[in-house]
Amino acid sequence: MPTSRADVTTERASRYLQQLCKHWAHKFAVEFDPTHGTIDLSMGRIVLDAYASALHVVVRTDEGGSLQRLESVVADHIKRFAFREELTFDWKPAPAA
Repeated sequence: MPTSRADVTTERASRYLQQLCKHWAHKFAVEFDPTHGTIDLSMGRIVLDAYASALHVVVRTDEGGSLQRLESVVADHIKRFAFREELTFDWKPAPAA
């Protein structure tokens, strides 16, 4: 499965993790707590881990999915929640888990 990851520097990682999970919980399979979340979208899976100073994001698509599209959708949503701060998503290839 094509996979990428980003470590996003923020002190509000748990807040953004929970907001994103709640946002998609009405349409997709979502599991989360304040420090870990998974979201199964039709285009792939998102795994989020919140730390004191960063949000770790991993996105995976099936062979037919667009990894870049999923990266963009996730980053755009989190940036909307974080309108008070400038977040940077530096996506890097990651080994599939």
